[in-house]
Amino acid sequence: MKRQYLHLSAYLCNKCQGPVITGSLAVRESEISKETEIRQVGAVCLACGNKQNKVTEPGVARHFPPVEWESMNLIEACPISTASAEVLSRAELH
Repeated sequence: MKRQYLHLSAYLCNKCQGPVITGSLAVRESEISKETEIRQVGAVCLACGNKQNKVTEPGVARHFPPVEWESMNLIEACPISTASAEVLSRAELH
């Protein structure tokens, strides 16, 4: 049975040193299978809205354990690019 997992990471913003949160979704065919269909969903600083998608200082990122993300539609049916664009554009307004 396919299961979708959400991965989250946090690191420092280059502009304001605030927390940048980045996420991705991936699919596993079974509990022991390798993740496939990995899609980045975006990165944004929660403090200033900077869209910094790369960690600039090595070893500074904090990676949180993946969590199963139950959805009626798995990743291939989900409009990730549209959803992430909407979230990132909202961040620009603040």
